[in-house]
Amino acid sequence: MDARRIFQEERKLIMIVGRLENQPVEGRADDLLILPYELRQKARQRVRLQSGREAGLFLPRGMVLRNGDLLASDDGSRIRVAAAPEKVSIARIDNALLLARIAYHLGNRHVAVQVRQDCLIYLHDHVLDDMVRGLGAAVEVSTQPFAPEEGAYHGAGHPHSH
Repeated sequence: MDARRIFQEERKLIMIVGRLENQPVEGRADDLLILPYELRQKARQRVRLQSGREAGLFLPRGMVLRNGDLLASDDGSRIRVAAAPEKVSIARIDNALLLARIAYHLGNRHVAVQVRQDCLIYLHDHVLDDMVRGLGAAVEVSTQPFAPEEGAYHGAGHPHSH
């Protein structure tokens, strides 16, 4: 008996097995899965849907769930992914070159960043906040859904060693 079947039988869970590609954002969803960014990166986990139903995620390794994704389950239901509100830092500066420099320094530290036209958003970290302030930006702490960039090497693995 494979691990997926044992997990499902022991827990009486529905199994979420993949992303429905090319589905409109407003497409029909039967339930909602609200997760913080850290948990949207885990391919195998037990989750509770908004309806209260429990489910097991059995997704391809390396798949990061994005806000708005539509997932397929083994019982035919469609599950919409929502980014949970999280404590984030928002860096703002009126100089595009300095904003790019801040993005460089955050990226050099492998920090996940949500890029907007007028700001950079990252998971709150007081050490990073101090660095960003030192580079000239104002930093505001907020609670909101976090949807960072996927990155240029999305799906290709980490391209260098340390």
